[in-house]
Amino acid sequence: MTTPPDVTHRIRLTLHYDGGGFFGWQLQPEQRTVQGELERVLSRLFDRPARIVGSGRTDRGVHALGQVAAVDAPAKWSADALRRALNRLLPPDLWVRDAAEAPPGFHPRYDARSRAYLYRLGLEEEAASPFQRRWCWPLLRPVDRAQIERVTSLLLGEHSFLAFAKAGQEERGDRCVVHEARWAEWPGLGLEFHVRANRFLHHMVRYLVGTLVEIGRGLRPADDLAALLANAPGLQTSPPAPPEGLLLADVDYGGL
Repeated sequence: MTTPPDVTHRIRLTLHYDGGGFFGWQLQPEQRTVQGELERVLSRLFDRPARIVGSGRTDRGVHALGQVAAVDAPAKWSADALRRALNRLLPPDLWVRDAAEAPPGFHPRYDARSRAYLYRLGLEEEAASPFQRRWCWPLLRPVDRAQIERVTSLLLGEHSFLAFAKAGQEERGDRCVVHEARWAEWPGLGLEFHVRANRFLHHMVRYLVGTLVEIGRGLRPADDLAALLANAPGLQTSPPAPPEGLLLADVDYGGL
């Protein structure tokens, strides 16, 4: 018996992309976006309009190593066949790492328990290389690592991140629970900032990195971070770190 063409099943995709050539994840008129490229190719494969939902909306220039998305595919497409077909047709700056069957009600955004971001800070001269600078902030100046590690520890737990948000989310508030916030060596090149939370506000990681770096360079007092978390009147963050250094690293679904 032939499967009716309107029967679908949900497939979960894990994506890598270089954000330098995209105006972010979300569809935008007359702009090249990650969602737009995926839907263009999926519509071609399915021979009908396709819609895809992502775990979050990365901004223009931001990269991903673990973006998760879901699409309702015609029943004739297995997850692995769809992955292989997509990777033959997608542009070289967008790649499907993995595809798997998902429960019918799976939602990449609402079912996520936490998200993890990675920010690469280039401190050594090698970070200015054209093979590095597209995927980092080539600061090329020293920072006091002990100082930034001390203040970074204040981020752990639940706080208001209103001061670190470009735009508010009135329906969801401004409080986030940070599970991990630490700095690690980026061997031979600088430092990596690792942060995981139940949710992130718009531009939150970039404002955090920009502020932490200025503290680490002695350009603002270390006490400013605690004051910003307390929404001290009149105090503002430092300018946001450039988007090129930011990668969406992982989305956790607790075994779902």
